[in-house]
Amino acid sequence: MVRRIALGLEYDGRAFHGWQTQPDGNTVQDHLERALGHIHGVPVDLLAAGRTDAGVHASGQVAHFDAVNDRPEQAWVRGVNTHLPEGIRVLWARAVAEDFHARYAAEERLYRYLLLNRPMRPALLAGQVGWCHGPLDEAAMNRAAAHLVGIHDFTAFRAAECQAKTPIRDLREASVQRDGEMLTLQFRANAFLHHQVRNMVGALVWVGLGRRPPDWVAEVLAGRDRTRAASTFMADGLYLAGVRYDARFGLPASPYFPCQLPST
Repeated sequence: MVRRIALGLEYDGRAFHGWQTQPDGNTVQDHLERALGHIHGVPVDLLAAGRTDAGVHASGQVAHFDAVNDRPEQAWVRGVNTHLPEGIRVLWARAVAEDFHARYAAEERLYRYLLLNRPMRPALLAGQVGWCHGPLDEAAMNRAAAHLVGIHDFTAFRAAECQAKTPIRDLREASVQRDGEMLTLQFRANAFLHHQVRNMVGALVWVGLGRRPPDWVAEVLAGRDRTRAASTFMADGLYLAGVRYDARFGLPASPYFPCQLPST
């Protein structure tokens, strides 16, 4: 009997070449599939909610696979973790309905970007946070971010190699909060385009530095021209923080999504 298993994952993206499997075998997906194969006894194909890029981290990634060999849920957690490198961990495992799909069943995704704003580069947090040496005006950044919220064509914030069928996305939250030298930029949407978050961060940083006024972000968005926007910001501080699903799937709540969506 085939059982579909959902996994909650966290990883530090610095040592890996992104999520998606590659010939060199050093991606998060590659390492997880090999570890799962040790416990499962036969190879598995793992599908994730978001295909994070090289250097991008996750504290709330969700993936699924189909198991033909039955194992206790803790085997998919503790057992698999014994075969994983430092920097990748399975947080939980749940048997789910066969219509669950980590990517297509996701209702919302939450990304957070941690941005250190001080003159000196980070040492202890190197590779785990972004960095901007010039003083940033978070109030101006929030005014700019407000222009991004809503259902828009995000072509101006889309990577050239993006393979999404449509650039239309429903961005439900874009906010900037400061705690001392650390800024947290938070973005919540139904889905994101390739590099969309890093491109939006780049634009907000330009506004924060005073290079552009907040209304410039609205002009870029309306213009749908990637060449008019800011450069793609570094991957270091980007985290896939959570994925929200319908409550009927019975998945554990994310720290950032304290409850799943009610069943309809």
